[in-house]
Amino acid sequence: MKTIPAKIRNKENSKQQFLDAVGKILRTEGYSALKINNIASITGLDKKLIYNYFGGLEGLLDEYIKTQDFWSNVKSEIEPSEITDGGKEFITNAVLEQFDYVFENKEFQKVLLWRLSESRNSLKKLNDDQEANGEFILQNIMDPYFAENSQDSRATMAIIVAGTYYINLCAEINGNTFCGIDIKGETGRNQIKKAIAMLVDQVYTNLK
Repeated sequence: MKTIPAKIRNKENSKQQFLDAVGKILRTEGYSALKINNIASITGLDKKLIYNYFGGLEGLLDEYIKTQDFWSNVKSEIEPSEITDGGKEFITNAVLEQFDYVFENKEFQKVLLWRLSESRNSLKKLNDDQEANGEFILQNIMDPYFAENSQDSRATMAIIVAGTYYINLCAEINGNTFCGIDIKGETGRNQIKKAIAMLVDQVYTNLK
């Protein structure tokens, strides 16, 4: 087994500490507190390393944001040739997993709010990357299945996916209840997940 030189190992460990510090600040203080001095203070490392490793604050934030793309991980799991139901099972599971991912990942919730509140290249790139990964799924799985109804299926899926973001953000910021359902409790979340699966099923039933 090839041994990784200590210098490289230490560099990677330090880079990860900086990335973890960005996430911690997002969770506890919000994106307005993402300053080089704050990040370096949490890690206990020299702030000059941020410039050495990432080229500065912008590069560090860009690198962090890349780690928060749920759909790129989903895309990497796809083998379109193995899907025989037009992607119904795969899409259902992916959206349900995203629903849980947003709920459990407080850092990603902050990234979503940050993306809505500030225009910056790294956040736009996250959006563009998500669109590109989603487009791969749509073009290779859903569009061939729905054919002339593909634009309608896309529109419906846009509403479903956006809903998973919005409900979770409301749960985190404004309280537990949405339409009378406890969206932080297990029972309420299972009701929402059941509804998501039903909506995807309706897409495949009504638009085929």
